[in-house]
Amino acid sequence: MAPEASLMPGPSRVFLFLQGPSSPIFSKIADRLEKRGHHCLRINLNAGDRIFWRRRGGYNFRGRPADWQSYLAAFIKRHAVTDMVLLGEERPCHQVAITIARREAVDVYVVEMGYLRPDWLTLERDGMSSNSHFPADPGQIIAAGASLPEPDWQRRHSQTFLAEAAYDLLYNLPNVFLWFLYPHYRRHALFHPLAEYGGWLLRLTGEGRRKAAATALIDRLTTGDTAFFVFPLQLQTDFQLRAHSPFNGQHEAIDEVLSSFTAHAPAGNRLVVKVHPLDNGLIDWEAYIRKAAEKHAIIDRVSFLDGGDLNALLEKCQGVVTINSTVGLHALQRGRPVKVLGTAIFNIEGLTDQAVLDRFWTTPAVPDEVLRTAFLRLLASSIQVRGNFYSAEGTDAGADAIAARLDARTVNEPGAYIDPPPRQKPSKRPPGN
Repeated sequence: MAPEASLMPGPSRVFLFLQGPSSPIFSKIADRLEKRGHHCLRINLNAGDRIFWRRRGGYNFRGRPADWQSYLAAFIKRHAVTDMVLLGEERPCHQVAITIARREAVDVYVVEMGYLRPDWLTLERDGMSSNSHFPADPGQIIAAGASLPEPDWQRRHSQTFLAEAAYDLLYNLPNVFLWFLYPHYRRHALFHPLAEYGGWLLRLTGEGRRKAAATALIDRLTTGDTAFFVFPLQLQTDFQLRAHSPFNGQHEAIDEVLSSFTAHAPAGNRLVVKVHPLDNGLIDWEAYIRKAAEKHAIIDRVSFLDGGDLNALLEKCQGVVTINSTVGLHALQRGRPVKVLGTAIFNIEGLTDQAVLDRFWTTPAVPDEVLRTAFLRLLASSIQVRGNFYSAEGTDAGADAIAARLDARTVNEPGAYIDPPPRQKPSKRPPGN
């Protein structure tokens, strides 16, 4: 890892925090930046934002979405904002903010869950995925990563699902019941929070049964002789699917993968479709996949997995097909072939399979070892920090590292910022195609 910056403060700047995770980490980052001599502000768009910014420098926007652009532009000028920090650059409010920031020469930094999970966080200049400035040229990656150290892969911090759920409730329930405090706020997610929580409660009632079934299936797959591929599903509400893939919904991706598998995978191969661990259950993916598999007459070759040890599958699989899930990156860490269907930071020639999906089932391309090593080293050193969103220890560590890099202007360093961005946002397919 690159050394963190000195605690000596740099020239004073004004950081504006917009929406972040349901976590105290943004407030902690601000605490550390102010200790370095900077000024930190926050615009709250809902009651949850306000709850997670229990410090000075908070302002409330209660206007209509149509007024957001003029309000923010005036705010940036009035407070002489120099830097903007946010989570989820594809949220409508953040898309407007980034446009204004570019016009006003305000630097933008995006914080997200880490590419290298479970206890890493992402900090990138300007954006992620299609918007990422991380190199896509293999030669540049090898040159930039050749002299960097191997990352410390030992897990340092842990967090629990209970803590994540508690923070989520603390953020979203006030938005539901105190909506009148911010009457014009519109949530970016697809589902109402109460509907999501209802789905989670139903899922919890069957957790033991699902876990037992998943463990048994994984044991059969990893100890048997059947060759299999893994297709991890993503969250229907995730902007990785909504903004950084060609699909209008996950249904289209499932249809494409099953159709290709039917026509081109060897007869003895199996496809394992794994639901996202944070899926709310409001869409019955198992029923949809079963129906699609029956349509293609491959019901006996498709397995649905809800839970279990994904790492065990990755160690034994023939390859991974993904829209742009970080599961693909975890597979690459294990040297497994990966086919990306959307836009992902790791979809690079020599690292992932660049042929059409139909060929992947018979001749999956193994990642080049030199490129793979350089990519992981550069990724960890330039746009990843250790920490998490949902534990005191993890948020402290993440806030320390993020504030240090923001203060020193070392985000995307060394050598991991290419301008213009080397990736393009994919066009959406016409519905029904």
